[in-house]
Amino acid sequence: MRKTDFWNEGETILLRGVYDGRPVYMQSARVIKDTAEETALLVWPGAECMVPDGYIHHAHDASKWDRWQETMTNTIRLEKFIWHTNRFLILLEPEKFYSTIYIWNAASDEFVCYYINFQLPIQRTQLGFDTLDLDLDMVIEDSHAWQWKDMNEYERGIHTGGIQPDWVKNIEQAQQEVFTRIKERAYPLDASWLNWRPDPAWDLPRLPENWDQTA
Repeated sequence: MRKTDFWNEGETILLRGVYDGRPVYMQSARVIKDTAEETALLVWPGAECMVPDGYIHHAHDASKWDRWQETMTNTIRLEKFIWHTNRFLILLEPEKFYSTIYIWNAASDEFVCYYINFQLPIQRTQLGFDTLDLDLDMVIEDSHAWQWKDMNEYERGIHTGGIQPDWVKNIEQAQQEVFTRIKERAYPLDASWLNWRPDPAWDLPRLPENWDQTA
């Protein structure tokens, strides 16, 4: 079991969303950096995922898919999904209720935005890292103008009980930290990774056969 070990640059890991001990989505990714202070992961078009079929077929019509209802009742049906369009550099810091993501359009190599994804703090596993996406996001332009994203989904998750009250309190605290980083243009919202590019020789990350194990 690798819960306390660090991953090596270039290794393929699994970034999973886990609710009540059950995987509810998973993303294969390449390790760029892994230390006690920060983990950097790369996801780019062609990487394999397993995601709820509602996300694939009804992500743009909330009336046809209730993520939190399926999550809480353990009725999510997972389908293989191939990542497309954008390249994500995901920066994870221990114990934080959010990740910071640099997003580029993979075809043009144009930087799209910074992205704050509010989520449960990461937990190390023998497959990679477990967390849980809590819906609420922030889109931050390179000018550092920003806007909320998926606020309705976040509020619905709170109303249905899928997003727990203590998670909400921690997200509110995390928001203040993010606002400070935006105002001060502090790391990682300071273009530190803007000129970083992946090794073109890397193979696309694939899902391991044991993607659904809980430990």
